[in-house]
Amino acid sequence: MGGNHTQTKFILLGITDSPCAQTPLFGLFLLIYTVDLVGNFGIMTVVLVSPSLHTPMYFFLTHFSFTDICYSTVISPRMLADLLSEDKTISFTGCMMQFLTFVFFGSAECHLLAMMAYVWHVAICHPMLYVTIISRCVCWQVVASSYLFAFLSAIVYKCSEMVIFAFVTINMVGTSVVILLSYISIIRTMLRMCSAQSRARAFHTCASHLMTVALLHGTAFFMYLQPPSSHRSLDKVASIIYTMVTPMLNPFIYSLRNKEMKGSLVKCMRMFFSHWQHRRVLSSGT
Repeated sequence: MGGNHTQTKFILLGITDSPCAQTPLFGLFLLIYTVDLVGNFGIMTVVLVSPSLHTPMYFFLTHFSFTDICYSTVISPRMLADLLSEDKTISFTGCMMQFLTFVFFGSAECHLLAMMAYVWHVAICHPMLYVTIISRCVCWQVVASSYLFAFLSAIVYKCSEMVIFAFVTINMVGTSVVILLSYISIIRTMLRMCSAQSRARAFHTCASHLMTVALLHGTAFFMYLQPPSSHRSLDKVASIIYTMVTPMLNPFIYSLRNKEMKGSLVKCMRMFFSHWQHRRVLSSGT
């Protein structure tokens, strides 16, 4: 690939070579991507308009939803277009931009998940210090550092394969260690709780986050932390799960299992329909 990289093109293998399967897959993936956008934009909107949700955890959740949208948008539109197009090539520049942008948002998402685990740790293990430790200033600093580290990750990914493998290991394992240590502390605190109801409430608080971690980190470890000789056709399934399915499921995981989120969602829907009916009455009166 020497010389002018702008003239180099890659052929995308895609999900399947079968023409009969491409149209149904287009419909399925379009539905998944639409639900992803609506769900994550919905969470961001509900948190923004609900004062009761203006807390550190929901602050991180809005950024997590934002990275989910960007993370899947880097991949999904191009994949949908390729399913209906005969030209399945991509330029070197386009490929690099897509890859580096995907790395940026994927890395940011890993760091946000780690920080959310630490927030749960502080909330459950040190509730009296929660407001002091997780201040608004600290939240912004952590989010900014997550995006900064993600940017550095994208730059490093332009290096050779061994550097990439080492950096992925450090990135994924590092954030996983933060999550693991946070939950070890949470479990120890839960076991010391006298009330079974308190333990159940603490577990229910963390369950949504644990499900998201399992989906994202499980598929990512499967994809990237195995030797090149071990890659097989299941990689395509794993890549679909963490690029499309997981971002689609996250809004349901965090909204349907969360009483505060469900309550705020119902209030927002009532406000929307009330405003819509009021506008209809005004327009019919004129």
